[in-house]
Amino acid sequence: MTSPALRRTSLYPEHVALHARLVPYAGWEMPVQYTGIVDEHQAVRTAAGAFDVSHMGELRLAGPHSAAVVDYLVTNDVKKLTDGKAMYTCACNEGGTILDDLIVYREREDAWLIVCNSANRDKMSAHFAKAAEHHCDFEDVSDRTALMALQGPRAFDILRRVDGDGVSLASLKSFHFRPATLVGLPVTVARTGYTGEDGVEIFSRWDDAPALWRAILAAGRDFGCKPVGLGARDTLRLEARLSLYGNDIDERTNPLEAGLGWVVALDKGDFIGATALRAIAGAPLRRKLVAFEVTGRGIARHGYPLRDEAGREVGVCTSGSPAPTVGKNVGLGYLPAEMAEIGSRFFVDCRGKNIEAVVVKAPFYKRAKA
Repeated sequence: MTSPALRRTSLYPEHVALHARLVPYAGWEMPVQYTGIVDEHQAVRTAAGAFDVSHMGELRLAGPHSAAVVDYLVTNDVKKLTDGKAMYTCACNEGGTILDDLIVYREREDAWLIVCNSANRDKMSAHFAKAAEHHCDFEDVSDRTALMALQGPRAFDILRRVDGDGVSLASLKSFHFRPATLVGLPVTVARTGYTGEDGVEIFSRWDDAPALWRAILAAGRDFGCKPVGLGARDTLRLEARLSLYGNDIDERTNPLEAGLGWVVALDKGDFIGATALRAIAGAPLRRKLVAFEVTGRGIARHGYPLRDEAGREVGVCTSGSPAPTVGKNVGLGYLPAEMAEIGSRFFVDCRGKNIEAVVVKAPFYKRAKA
């Protein structure tokens, strides 16, 4: 039986031209690195990096009851949003575990954009479509929507060079967005990202993405901007302690144990998973997702067992890698609540060898305020 062909974003020829190393990811052929993970990571921390994230899913809901439908499907309180503002949230099932983590964008009271993870697009598209039926319009617009990220301390310098509109784009507040024109093309620019740095994510028409990509890289050359693949995207988000669906959160985890209680509005009224999450919140948590540093000689990786001082398996590493900016080997993992306090020591089972680790305060890296 042959595997289904990998999908490609409209930027695929650009990645090939830049000699990117391409790998399968969530059904897509995506760049994992161009010049090297550490080199790309440091470019984002010190200058800027451009990312192709067009594999992500985009869902639209519209109509008089669309706000109520969105609010019912997610854990955060989208009624607090105003036009042009976005919000990070989760969508849960009735058991209170995480179907996906999302960003919700309110264009108007009757028009909403939801960005979901690429691996969950079909699941979330069906989930939102079912809830919208007979209540509001729903459309999966992923196949005609491209998405790029421009992240790093020089991101807005680059935007200003791409187009004079970048001057006003710099006034966007965090988690706000608005329509704009870049190199003569209509886009929507959001001050959001997944790296721990300042920057933007740019929505465009699918076929417009290559021209935008080339313009951004050309404008960014003098500022040290580089194209960045999935490898550095992962180390950047881990340093910032941002969860990755399929690793740190999934349908076996709930937002409260994952440290995402801040996106769960238990008092907002009814929503899918509310009853289960209120019950979870009313009792002590059994386990928690912790940030940790490996103090021994070894690197924690996804799936490695976590052990107590007696050698008993008590948890699992969900994400782990060297952290180039902080110069340490770090990770995220679930531990019993009584072992989750900062300073608690345990072991990571690195291929049969127990390596010392300690729970630390997150994030591992936090950018300095301008």
